[in-house]
Amino acid sequence: MLNIKNLNIKFGDEHVIENLNFELQPNEILGIVGESGSGKSVSTLAILGLLSKKAKVEGEILFESKDLNLYSEKQFQNIRGNDISMIFQEPMSSLNPSMICGKQVAEILIRHKKLSSKQAKTEVLSLFDKVKLPRPEAIFKSYPHQISGGQKQRVMIAMAIACKPKILIADEPTTALDVTVQKEILELLKSIQLETNMSIIFISHDLSLVSEIANRVAVMFRGKIVEQNDVVSIFKHPQHNYTKALLASKPTTQQRLKRLPTVRDFLEDLPNAEFETSAERQNRHDKIYANQPLLEVKNIHKEFISNAGWFQSKEIVKAVNDVSFKIYEGETLGLVGESGCGKSTLGNVILRLDDATSGEIFYKNQNITNLKGDQLRELRKDIQLIFQDPFSSLNPRISVGKAIMEPMKVHKLYENDKLRKEKTIALLERVGLSEAHFNRYPHEFSGGQRQRIGIARTIAVQPKLIVCDESVSALDISVQAQVLNLLNELKTDFGFTYIFISHDLAVVKYMADQLLVMHQGEIVEHGEADNIYANPQKTYTQNLIAAIPKGI
Repeated sequence: MLNIKNLNIKFGDEHVIENLNFELQPNEILGIVGESGSGKSVSTLAILGLLSKKAKVEGEILFESKDLNLYSEKQFQNIRGNDISMIFQEPMSSLNPSMICGKQVAEILIRHKKLSSKQAKTEVLSLFDKVKLPRPEAIFKSYPHQISGGQKQRVMIAMAIACKPKILIADEPTTALDVTVQKEILELLKSIQLETNMSIIFISHDLSLVSEIANRVAVMFRGKIVEQNDVVSIFKHPQHNYTKALLASKPTTQQRLKRLPTVRDFLEDLPNAEFETSAERQNRHDKIYANQPLLEVKNIHKEFISNAGWFQSKEIVKAVNDVSFKIYEGETLGLVGESGCGKSTLGNVILRLDDATSGEIFYKNQNITNLKGDQLRELRKDIQLIFQDPFSSLNPRISVGKAIMEPMKVHKLYENDKLRKEKTIALLERVGLSEAHFNRYPHEFSGGQRQRIGIARTIAVQPKLIVCDESVSALDISVQAQVLNLLNELKTDFGFTYIFISHDLAVVKYMADQLLVMHQGEIVEHGEADNIYANPQKTYTQNLIAAIPKGI
């Protein structure tokens, strides 16, 4: 179906793709795996002629024996969405926010298949049914912001398959989705592929995920394919150290590693993994739970009044419903559940960013539920937050050094800016950056580096309790491993206590001592993390664990 020959792509003097060669067979799912910046998305954008004019492209991209590199923009418009279509990584930014979902899918059918508006609507409703969207008629009339992330991704899939393309490119189509939604999307793509016999290029940074769908895998590193083979061979007998690193960097639910291996470990010197024994874990827990709780949450409820139309009665939504738990100094408490289960709302109530509807929160035996003014400001120093998206939480107009110094000033730490700057540089170095980064701005850093900056800013005020809200969900597997290792090192060095919120159960299993499983605002299971994974009691927890990509 597709033959890429000696593809080279340059932006100015920077060589981002170098001598790339791969084929896509009819009725095949090819997985392309690698970290951000490895070139996987750039190479597939070149297939559809979607690179900027600054890109210099050499080599051949043969689709049905015709070189797409020689196509004009008008020729590309005829094949995009019709013969070759793409599911983009972020559906919210790829869907038009000012247009209802149904019309966005109908548009492609009217353009390529010359259907009337009425015929197109009938076909779109059929497509929405095929991609298992609930209430197709309602989704047709909804704007993107009115539906969930998983539903937006299904709308994108409906759009991509609308014209029955010969090739579908899926670029990180499940990033940041819950494991259960992710599993549904993979099963959906597989069923569509079986039904239509189309070929799929599935792009991801997660080898375990790719193993669930692909027949063959190409591993990309720094603009080159370093390994290419069938899925079983890649998993059972990886040849390149980079492939071995991608496999080892992902936390496993089977055993608890003391430290996650990173890509650098493998490229420099193959590491020996160290596992925590049950005796070591018991000893650690004996020390943690011998003390009084650092934080106690008692019967917390948080209700919201939903926005209703003019002629609709308002509805009370119970986001958090009668939640109680304790967290001890030096502990990492894992909080897991699907989007909308209430875990971030609970985190916000603990941080006092939202007020509880009822219930009490005690920090060091002090009731903090109704603190205000100076007392609340003082509490902010002790209980801090690491955000999910560091880019949106950093001010683009303030250098990262000043962003880290800012909370020190607010809380009147250190006598002057000179001392604060020295402390900031020390923090930058502690999180794996350098003094040279002090005067740079957020846009000059990678996602992993920005998360390190966010961590440095959080720990600048020497907190006792840190809420990590999906703090690694958007990172590559290998970068995620580095950040998780860093969080554990900082916990040991500074005596931090974490509430670790995530939808990724494998990550929470690696990080957490105790585990809370949330569903529809309630805690449905609570206990030691290893015990819950080994023997989940509730069907909901069993389904979450079953949905984790296991690899081969």
